[in-house]
Amino acid sequence: MNYKQTIKLTSTLFFVFALVAAVFISGCTEQTAEQDGEQAETITELTFGYQPSTHQIAYITARDKGWWAEDLEPYGIVEIDDKLFPTGAPEMQSMLAGDIDVAYVGAAPVISALASGLDAKIVAAVQIQGSDIVLRTELPYESPEDLRGLKIATFPPGTIQDTLLKNWLKENGIDPEEDVEILGMSPGDAMTAISAGQVDAVFLPHPAPSMIESEGTGRSVVSSGEMLQDHACCVVAVSGELIREHPDIVQQIVETHARATEYNSDNLDEAAQIYADDQDWDVELVKQSLNEWDGTWVADPNLIINSTVDYAQVQYELGYISTPLTQDDIFDLSFYEALDQ
Repeated sequence: MNYKQTIKLTSTLFFVFALVAAVFISGCTEQTAEQDGEQAETITELTFGYQPSTHQIAYITARDKGWWAEDLEPYGIVEIDDKLFPTGAPEMQSMLAGDIDVAYVGAAPVISALASGLDAKIVAAVQIQGSDIVLRTELPYESPEDLRGLKIATFPPGTIQDTLLKNWLKENGIDPEEDVEILGMSPGDAMTAISAGQVDAVFLPHPAPSMIESEGTGRSVVSSGEMLQDHACCVVAVSGELIREHPDIVQQIVETHARATEYNSDNLDEAAQIYADDQDWDVELVKQSLNEWDGTWVADPNLIINSTVDYAQVQYELGYISTPLTQDDIFDLSFYEALDQ
């Protein structure tokens, strides 16, 4: 083979190898792009879950003022749906089924759901405290001992109210399984039960305690802040898929939530009106509830870390979950912390 033939063969082989390499690289790049496309698939709709208490007015305010739609539109969200739940247990079942993306819900139901395999994290707080034990008017109360032997309605097992009540009773020497009868109910059913004399007391979030007192059938005797000071109550939980694939959307959700929380705190009467319109309640009664409750609207999840992790331990001791959860299992603080940057 002469010099020219060698050069020609070498050039031909180089071209073939280059072509093969180009095809291989192109294929890998296309595959990676497809994989990236799957991971960051465009979404146009979000579904929120929330409950009918004044604890979660931030969601309603942002919705009614159009902030969710306005703030999320730049990220391609063109439709926002919501589902109303009576308590946190069915709300978390819905999230486990993939029916909601963002939940305004109690911290305790999130723990129960996480222990059952829910892929989600708490990204913001909603409020602290804000529930009362309401005893029928004719029954005496001086200490927790006066609850011994009574029938008490509260939210179902695994919720904030159920977890708090049972732990508080145990701390006061009362066996929640033997010394009292605790019935899991929705807030509406519990209010009806105490009004009808079917239960002796209820432990419910506001504004239910104010409604019961206004009817003259019961009176608040213990606020939840007395049971556990500054305890976590409602939170914003977001699906793990949304966190991983669309962190920019999650960041905006936290920002809009914080905005609504601050707005409600600065405009209490308007917040009361927004809630009253949403739930068809008397606005003056809602205002009364917001002036009487021991709750506070907050957005910073750092304020609720300790009590939420404590809930996980309590639920483990109650047998609700098989293993305690850690802070990292429950929270993603990065989105709220990014608000200050």
